[in-house]
Amino acid sequence: MGKSIVLTRIDNRLVHGQIVGEWAGCVGANLLVIADDKIVKDDVDRNVMKIAADSLGLGTRFFTVAETIAKIGKASSSQKILLICRTPDSLRKLIEGGVEIDTVCVGNMHPADGKKRISDKVYVDDKDLKDLKYIQSHVKEIYIQDTPDIKREDYKF
Repeated sequence: MGKSIVLTRIDNRLVHGQIVGEWAGCVGANLLVIADDKIVKDDVDRNVMKIAADSLGLGTRFFTVAETIAKIGKASSSQKILLICRTPDSLRKLIEGGVEIDTVCVGNMHPADGKKRISDKVYVDDKDLKDLKYIQSHVKEIYIQDTPDIKREDYKF
């Protein structure tokens, strides 16, 4: 199951230029799997994200968290998956659902009321921190990194 996932990323923006233009190539991904309960209901955003991925020959799958848990284990060995979640909560649910995750890259988590800055582009509240601590205890490595060319920050949540 976890062998097809080459990287898991938490990023509020889901699919954007850095994902398709930098991260996918850096990790050798050929398929983006977006596990997010909101995006599956948003035709406009989903189509824009799909166009961005298609422009570089990347496949895309948009699933709810529950659908991801049910389907990702059936991935072909030829699929090299960049798994993307909007929030730590979604990723925690995937892990609790049995999805094997080795490496997590925390990217952009936008500022909002009640959130504190822990890195240049990562803002968290108490729930996020609790979820990130859970994730950290269930994966081989977790780090903060905006783009592949920037030094990663190993962070103890």
